[in-house]
Amino acid sequence: MDRTGGSVRFPDVQRMIGSSETALMVKVGMARYKVAAAPARMMTLALGSCVGIVLHDPVTRIGALAHVMHPRRDRVRNNVNRAKFADTVIDLMLGRMMKQGAEKSRIRAKLFGGACMFARIGANRGLPTIGEENVAVSRSELAARGIPIVAEATGGEKGRMLVFDVADGSVRVRDAWNNEEVY
Repeated sequence: MDRTGGSVRFPDVQRMIGSSETALMVKVGMARYKVAAAPARMMTLALGSCVGIVLHDPVTRIGALAHVMHPRRDRVRNNVNRAKFADTVIDLMLGRMMKQGAEKSRIRAKLFGGACMFARIGANRGLPTIGEENVAVSRSELAARGIPIVAEATGGEKGRMLVFDVADGSVRVRDAWNNEEVY
């Protein structure tokens, strides 16, 4: 629901992503990740409590985008898909990026999403929300691998969509209320 009680609708996606004929647009679904090289752009929609993890090597211009649903694989019964979890997807992303020529020492990260989309029932008892846990585990896993986070737009109560330009590492983020920023 939006602030007026209506349903949330993402604004004109085509206007946000542009109409460049030269850049391939790679769509990343929920609980998925993709790796691509410039001039590709990557996008994911509907980041609510989920987290978008962006990795980028500026020299080789290879990037990865994951749409993470849960913080830890061992806490979910249906855990076959390792791309679904913050504690397992980063190794998948790094492995595939390095196979394509990226160098781990140059890779930088950006984090998006992790909003509180539902009533803060757990938070009222002092427990973190799923969005907060997704962000915390993503930060921890990146730090454990020596990957610095250079930009972040996390938390809040609004859904986001993002478009990652692999050529320059920029990420255009738009929320459900049509606010847009570039990181």
